[in-house]
Amino acid sequence: MPKAMKRILILCALALAALTASAQNYDHLYNNLPIELTQPTAPQIPSLTLNVTDFGAVGDGLTLNTEAFAKAIATLDKQGGGHLVVPAGIFLSGPISLKSNIDLHLQHGAILLATPDRTLHLKDNKPTTFISASKRSNISITGGGIIDGNGEYWRPVKRSKVSDTEWKEYIALGGTVTDDGSLWYPYDLHHYDNYASSPKAQERGRTHLIRLTDCQNILISGVTIQNAPKFHLIPTRCSNVIIDGITVRCPWNAQNGDGIDLSSCRNVLVVGCSVDVGDDGICMKAGAGESGVKYGPCDNILITQNTVFRAHGGFVIGSEFTGGMSNIVVCDNTFAGTDTGLRFKSGIGRGGVCKDIHISNIRMIDIKDEAIVFDCGYENRSAGEAPDAKGVETGLFAPHFCDIHISDVVCHGAETAIAARGLETHKCVYDVTVERSIFFYTKSSEQLSGEVDIRLTDCTFESFSHPQQE
Repeated sequence: MPKAMKRILILCALALAALTASAQNYDHLYNNLPIELTQPTAPQIPSLTLNVTDFGAVGDGLTLNTEAFAKAIATLDKQGGGHLVVPAGIFLSGPISLKSNIDLHLQHGAILLATPDRTLHLKDNKPTTFISASKRSNISITGGGIIDGNGEYWRPVKRSKVSDTEWKEYIALGGTVTDDGSLWYPYDLHHYDNYASSPKAQERGRTHLIRLTDCQNILISGVTIQNAPKFHLIPTRCSNVIIDGITVRCPWNAQNGDGIDLSSCRNVLVVGCSVDVGDDGICMKAGAGESGVKYGPCDNILITQNTVFRAHGGFVIGSEFTGGMSNIVVCDNTFAGTDTGLRFKSGIGRGGVCKDIHISNIRMIDIKDEAIVFDCGYENRSAGEAPDAKGVETGLFAPHFCDIHISDVVCHGAETAIAARGLETHKCVYDVTVERSIFFYTKSSEQLSGEVDIRLTDCTFESFSHPQQE
């Protein structure tokens, strides 16, 4: 195909995509909600379109394209922004920094692959996020392509979570196994250098796949995001965020492999996404300590029409949220095969206050542990290290899981329907209601400890014996 004709086809496809995006209307999602929410403002991207191959990028899976992406983004930035097209192919790259008014558009068949050479991800001798933006506006990542973080070269692996065959495959990469044989670190690999002085120091340096910080007017749509070194997508202190129809995936046993994490974000819509990951599926955070208080809550959030498969939790608040949680609606979502369904986790030193949290019309099947769980004694820890118990002695930043209203849940298959592990010294689970819900459990209907206050209305609990109503 002549180059001119190829360019015309690309421009036509992008014009159609831009028209579709601009015509997307989310009004119907905001009708009949239990509280009033403000719709996020979508990014406005100029029409200028460039192809990354015009800047020397080669999609052969071998050529390192970091410089080509940097040049293309710089050129778009100088001209006020536009669309950067990544065509079909495997484009190996180091870190990519997005600028304002730019859409990174991955066409169907495009794979943007983080280089497995971890030393090429260093900035000031510290690993940096693969795709990042800071203090930018009008940013989008769109299309039908794949963003892959090559996470197996970063993540530690617990022996108990892999088969004999998988364990041998990791050992074949080189690496370092702890003396007790319980943990493999990707340290001293056969083909790639270390970036830290010890396995544990390297573990602490793992980065996220996509992190957008202090940005506004963001759209992430259509793409597949997979195999992150740590979390996959983490907007932090961002406003006006739309996450629409993306797929997030990694191995079920990927250490800290969170899917979508919102941290101190405002005006957010997460709709029509599929998540299948190694840790929490769709998770709300709001900082730790005084910095979390400074940056404020996750506020004005709508999470709807999503499906979460393997994950530690389908919808999660915590563990750190000293900035608080407010005005969150979670409705019409499906959790199929998660460890827990609705998961609220934190501990002294990491918690804040919830306000106006409304969860409804949730379908769950094959839940490994609890359908709904509150854990006020959660301890954060890195692989192979002791938990972080900061603040426990002082009692500062105790979690307050309150003003949470759950209704119309149907769960077929969970070991425990509702569990709450409160604290003896602090009231941390109260003003929580569960209404018009049905739970089929295999072990217990409720497991409550500590000082907790959960009010049940018109709920049915059934196991292999007779149903129980409350």
